[in-house]
Amino acid sequence: MLELDKAVLGMAVLRLLSGSTELVAAAFMLKWNQIEKALALNAVLALVGPLVLITTTAIGLVGIASALPLSKLLLILAGVALVLIGLRA
Repeated sequence: MLELDKAVLGMAVLRLLSGSTELVAAAFMLKWNQIEKALALNAVLALVGPLVLITTTAIGLVGIASALPLSKLLLILAGVALVLIGLRA
């Protein structure tokens, strides 16, 4: 039987939940057929996206932290920080 890494499984489940949330939100947008409600829902999704990114990255970093040298781990963290800074601008 295939044995999945716990970190990979956690990341995949979180992304599946995130994707499902996006699909449900799109269905509600179509059902409501109102631009105001669609924009409000889209704003909520815009907040959820970065949180999912941060969480999945954190899970991955915890899973790989023992295998990476500190210098590479710091580079990855700097890259994530730059993405988050870019999202704020």
